[in-house]
Amino acid sequence: MPKQKTHSGAKKRFKVTGSGKVMKQQAGMRHNLEVKSSKRKRRLNQEQVLAPADAKVIKTLLGK
Repeated sequence: MPKQKTHSGAKKRFKVTGSGKVMKQQAGMRHNLEVKSSKRKRRLNQEQVLAPADAKVIKTLLGK
C-alpha cells in the first residue's frame, strides 16, 4: 500500500509539539492592526493549542 501524503495546507498552518499537542496561529493579525491595541496584538500573535477534537483530524492530515 502506498504511503499517506501529508496535506500541504495543513503542514503550513499547524505544528505538533513534543508532547503531541497541535499548535495553530491565532486569527486576527492580518489587517486593521492600527485600530487594535498593543496588548491585543501581543495576545493575538501567540500560538494557541488546538481543541482536542480538531487536533485528531489535523494529526491524520499531517500523518502523525
